[in-house]
Amino acid sequence: MQKKDEKTLQLRKIIGEVITSLRKSKTNLTCNKMEDEYDFSKGSLFRIENAQVDVKFITLWKISESLGLKFSEFSKIVEEKLGKDFKLIDE
Repeated sequence: MQKKDEKTLQLRKIIGEVITSLRKSKTNLTCNKMEDEYDFSKGSLFRIENAQVDVKFITLWKISESLGLKFSEFSKIVEEKLGKDFKLIDE
């Protein structure tokens, strides 16, 4: 169980880092402005970027679109940052 929690946290951190980096480079919006502009619930983007919560698939899709990316492009960036050996489930 401990190992799963570490991997989940690692995934949440990478997702947050990617979103933060893309938000700043592509939109130059603050979390609050982006939440207002794209109708995210207040504080949700901040919590996602800071790896405080697990994020729903639909929310990631919406975030990727608000950053001007297809979801597949966003997930590819996350996968690259995680590395080819990363797996949530150990074999």
